[in-house]
Amino acid sequence: MISYLTPKIIFPDVNQADPEGLLAVGGDLSVERLVLAYKSGIFPWFEKEQPILWWSPDPRFVLFPEKLKVSKSMKQILRNKDFTVTINQNFKAVINQCAKTKREGQRGTWITNNMIDAYVKLHEKGLAKSVEVWQKDILVAGFYGVDLNNGVFCGESMFTKVSNASKAGFITFIQNSNYKLIDCQIYTNHLASLGAEDIPRKEFLFFLD
Repeated sequence: MISYLTPKIIFPDVNQADPEGLLAVGGDLSVERLVLAYKSGIFPWFEKEQPILWWSPDPRFVLFPEKLKVSKSMKQILRNKDFTVTINQNFKAVINQCAKTKREGQRGTWITNNMIDAYVKLHEKGLAKSVEVWQKDILVAGFYGVDLNNGVFCGESMFTKVSNASKAGFITFIQNSNYKLIDCQIYTNHLASLGAEDIPRKEFLFFLD
């Protein structure tokens, strides 16, 4: 049964989510609520004209770093050092580029101005990070996500302007991090090609403890 949130910062049990993973409606995007959400295996995802929608899908799409798949062509690109990858050099630029990216099946962006403001605040508190991919000092790809220092990186959105740039950034980030799990939330062909897989929500929640 889908719950309607009140100003009180609580969420229903994730097992109450509907078959598509929708758990609750409403509330706000305060730092406190977002932190509780991610600690509970919940994330916001909604379009501009919708109320805030909170999700906890089952199964959950994740990547175990040790199962990362790197193709021969990508290994060559990484060896050639075609791209430079940085962390937290320009969070605002990354999230704004993600918001501008048109995605198949979406009428508009789900990264509203309120979402941008909320995740910038998380970033300022050290709870969200960005990965930037540069080519000749030009930002050509990147992604951002939530990191609550529990060994899980919750990826939120990605953009790319140059072929293979986002893959180079993602692979480099994982290979130089010590995460036990990357939360990819919902299935995409792009991340599946890199080794992401579905696991039961119950198993995913175990990693958040």
